[in-house]
Amino acid sequence: MTTETPAETPTFKSEAIGKPGEPVAFPVERERIAAYAAATNDPIAGHAAGELAPPVFSIVPSFQAMGMASLAVIPHELLGAILHGEQDFHFHRPITPGTKLETVATPIGMRQRSSGVTVVVRTDTRDEAGELVTEGYATTFVRGAQGAEDVGEGAPEHRFDDSLREREPAAEVSQTYDADQTFRYAEASGDPMQIHLDDAFAKSVGLPGIIIHGMCSMAFTSVGAIESFCPEDPTRLRRLAVRFASIALPEQTITTRYWDAGERDGRACYAYETTSDAGAVVIKDGWAEIAAPGA
Repeated sequence: MTTETPAETPTFKSEAIGKPGEPVAFPVERERIAAYAAATNDPIAGHAAGELAPPVFSIVPSFQAMGMASLAVIPHELLGAILHGEQDFHFHRPITPGTKLETVATPIGMRQRSSGVTVVVRTDTRDEAGELVTEGYATTFVRGAQGAEDVGEGAPEHRFDDSLREREPAAEVSQTYDADQTFRYAEASGDPMQIHLDDAFAKSVGLPGIIIHGMCSMAFTSVGAIESFCPEDPTRLRRLAVRFASIALPEQTITTRYWDAGERDGRACYAYETTSDAGAVVIKDGWAEIAAPGA
């Protein structure tokens, strides 16, 4: 008679919570800014020319540090179960070419959920003078994982208030992904995950085919917010937060509806949702904050 040794449950490393990772340097180049704008179909003049980074470009200098901080907590055996669940950016200073940035990422919290584990990482991106440029909160969801302990803190709230649906949206913007959107975005952002580039691989993991990067969809919604509420000065967008709710596919059209959510700390706030022409809610709990002119 033989017995099988049960497989060990991968262990989440709670001791890494609260410990900053090593800083990651990133020199900002005009060409990289322009490439990111082109990869996200961003028509805003300063962005397209590479003179001013689009807001969601902030993921580029922080991506490596964010990934390392997440993996300081998440077992490597569970890499295939990781999803980018939420992203929240607080913009303190614009990113411009010639700036040398440095990002430090810190896993700040972990929670056991019924269907998996969430890990929250805060990223602080600073310039050469040490001034905070972008503060980010990335929530990673590990599907089906169990055995984690609740420790640390969560990301700032940006939950959608359903009572807003009783009024008309303040703005509605429709945008269409290109057939080659994921290939352009992968190169410009530095995110080459196979589900965005390899149709056969995407189907092998249960997807209908290549899917759009969530951060690309977030960038689309930032363009909609700027063009609707601060077209004369894109730097007035000071916070953008989303929850990635469902997949989107190349050549689909998405529609984002923004509702006036009042004022907070002197900023105009807008809650939003993004749906695809297939009827899926692509982005939930969207939140944008617009500073007053000159603030």
